Amino acid sequence: MASVANRRSLMVLYSDNDSAIGHAVRIVLAEKDVNVEINYIGEDDDKPEELNELNPYNSILTLIDRDLVLYDAQIIMEYLDERFPHPPLMPVDPVTRASNRQIRYRVMRDLYAVVEQLDSDNDIAAANAKKVLRDNLTAIAPTFTQMPFFMSEEYSLVDCYMGPLLWRLGEYGIKLPMSAKPLQQYADTLFEREAFKTSLSPVEKEMNLG
Repeated sequence: MASVANRRSLMVLYSDNDSAIGHAVRIVLAEKDVNVEINYIGEDDDKPEELNELNPYNSILTLIDRDLVLYDAQIIMEYLDERFPHPPLMPVDPVTRASNRQIRYRVMRDLYAVVEQLDSDNDIAAANAKKVLRDNLTAIAPTFTQMPFFMSEEYSLVDCYMGPLLWRLGEYGIKLPMSAKPLQQYADTLFEREAFKTSLSPVEKEMNLG
């Protein structure tokens, strides 16, 4: 595995061209202004042989940095934040850092896990997933009246997770109620960031909030 990775002098990312979690990783790369080769792989594309050799889980999202190969989104994002410390995307002190990790855990469990069910062949399950996602987002909307970012005065990895989900609401067929206006304003703030614009794949550029 290392022999293949060692042939790379430039950091390489393999990413789906439309998945939210891959988009989140690309936002971190853009925020850090990392010189990286991004290889997009579409749903109907064949995966490169190199990727099959490097990633034992047969998934697409993979970061190669010389002899290091990572294929879990959270590990990739934290590695990038430590490898390229400016601008910082995680708090410095242990307590706030742990809180940041906990929030990201909840975002993955309460939001990203639900998104995976939206494409279910079972129409009832897909409809329920859409309702759960809308309700969960609506429930957290009031928190954005207190702070500009997700429970923080500073932009962090949590916001890198949230941006891709909010960008795809139109694709998911979800329209938020008026009570979620603070969340919509938060989303607009994220979308205006230069790094967010840079991170978009050609497919994602065609998406909108509906």
